[in-house]
Amino acid sequence: MNRIKQKIQEDKKLLSIYFSAGFPTLNDTFTIIQDLEKNGVDFIEIGLPFSDPLADGPTIQESSTIALKNGMTTETLFSQLKDIRKTVHIPLIIMGYFNPMLQYGVEAFCATCAEIGIDGLIIPDLPLDVFEREYKAIFEKHGLLNIFLITPQTSDERIKQIDAASDGFIYMVSSAGVTGSQSGFGNTQEDYFSRIKKMNLKNPQVVGFGIKDAETFKQATKSTKGAIIGSAFIKHLHKEGIKGISGFIKSVR
Repeated sequence: MNRIKQKIQEDKKLLSIYFSAGFPTLNDTFTIIQDLEKNGVDFIEIGLPFSDPLADGPTIQESSTIALKNGMTTETLFSQLKDIRKTVHIPLIIMGYFNPMLQYGVEAFCATCAEIGIDGLIIPDLPLDVFEREYKAIFEKHGLLNIFLITPQTSDERIKQIDAASDGFIYMVSSAGVTGSQSGFGNTQEDYFSRIKKMNLKNPQVVGFGIKDAETFKQATKSTKGAIIGSAFIKHLHKEGIKGISGFIKSVR
């Protein structure tokens, strides 16, 4: 069974951490993943840096820019991860934009992900209908889950379509802004979380955007399966370096 599917069956609230591959330095990727697992993170989203990250706020944009300047490429990331499954056992997801995958070749990209032991992909700019028409069979062939995003503006009809097409979890964007633009959750987010819960979707939801500490993690997971922290972790990594990973995760739960 796919590691993501196994993980979401566990009777606990899940914590995912996002970081940009190749940040703070080019060769930190492997060590960060290992340290996150050692400190109890449930799954990891590895950001594939891109020059035009539409959904990312200033913090993640800056970390992507630094990673690109450090020399991070798709080929470099795959090279860094080739032995990751010798030591890391939790689900690993690559989150990135479709252009680098298209340039690499979608079939070749998915095949390499499968060889390495990647469990799924999050591609914010790949539309559902295009995925189902052109790429779904490739993902299934290589055992990869495609994780779709919903927002407070996504219609119920569209959410049901995404739920039907999903097989893992749904990435529930907490607000209409970019990553890192939130500070806590207000009534609007609470109503949104409640609305989605009442829809009784077949796939669990994991909340992203706006989670930064124990309080927001608790808020975000009250009605959902888990939460993703990105910008707050990257800020901490920028300030404290890899040695600060343990302290950050303990501060969240």
